[in-house]
Amino acid sequence: MYRFLLTPRWLALHVVVLLVIPAFVFLGRWQFGRFEERSANSERVTANIEAAPMPLERLASAGQQVGEDDRFRRVTVAGTYDAAHELVVRRRPQQGRNGYYVLTPLVTGGGTAVIVNRGWVPAGATADAAPEVPAAPAGQVTVTGRLRPSETEENSGITDRPGLPAGQVLLIDAGKIGQGLPYSLVGGYVELTEQQPTPASAPAPVPEPDVGAGGGLNLAYGVQWWLFIGIAVGGWVLLIRREVAERKAQEAKGTAGVPEATTPAN
Repeated sequence: MYRFLLTPRWLALHVVVLLVIPAFVFLGRWQFGRFEERSANSERVTANIEAAPMPLERLASAGQQVGEDDRFRRVTVAGTYDAAHELVVRRRPQQGRNGYYVLTPLVTGGGTAVIVNRGWVPAGATADAAPEVPAAPAGQVTVTGRLRPSETEENSGITDRPGLPAGQVLLIDAGKIGQGLPYSLVGGYVELTEQQPTPASAPAPVPEPDVGAGGGLNLAYGVQWWLFIGIAVGGWVLLIRREVAERKAQEAKGTAGVPEATTPAN
């Protein structure tokens, strides 16, 4: 009855099912791994944003790269702005409008400084026109903001390129920006959220990061892939049972069509 399972057509189906099952297991486990990773990242970022501000020097120093675990950690730092070395970052849309981030080094003393992203300004009339940037406050200021690692092509998805207008960059890369400056930079930057004394005018603040749903979609996709395993196995069993039922029906029909042998009369 079950010899049909060894025919080429059915052997091909068995191979497909045997290949599909481990593939779906792998895809499900990968999605569950992404769920755990993104959930952990969401929890860490949320905790960093909600934590009380910490002095910058306790987390980073000149030449030291900001750790991934400290992303968006609220910090405070005091110093004076070096407006002479201010830069703007191209291609930074905000609220549906194209614009720039404004980067101003904050000199903290002792030959060290940190880049401060003072906020966002709209783009100029043309791509090469310099945007209007509110002047950085003079004198001593205290900045509170979110600590961020330097941007790279790998972690930002932005491709850097030469030939930009003077005073403009594409990436907030402290290592590259710090080349030629008369002081050493912290290996990251601070995204300003508050400043004392409060200036009369300032760039628009950068919105808080969207921590997302913590990988909820990845969890749903993982469950979906594993449900597909049940569907594949269930479909395979259903096809076998249907084939068996059809063969039994054909055999019964054939038996019913054969006349019974009769005993000759004496």
